[in-house]
Amino acid sequence: MSTQRLVGIMLLAAGAILFIIGINASDSIPDRLSNFVTGHFTDATVWYLIGGVASVIGGLALTTFRGRGLLA
Repeated sequence: MSTQRLVGIMLLAAGAILFIIGINASDSIPDRLSNFVTGHFTDATVWYLIGGVASVIGGLALTTFRGRGLLA
């Protein structure tokens, strides 16, 4: 297994964990109150969700596409 694919799998796992943490945080009482009052989630929750999605996309890209190297 190549290093690129291994890093991609680790990014997929980390992204899934971050996204799940963000989903759980958005269901908490402080976030519900913030969403009710301001119409937005807290900054931490938004960053968990964005970071999770970005990591999953990066992990998928690394595991599915083959790298050519710098000079190839």
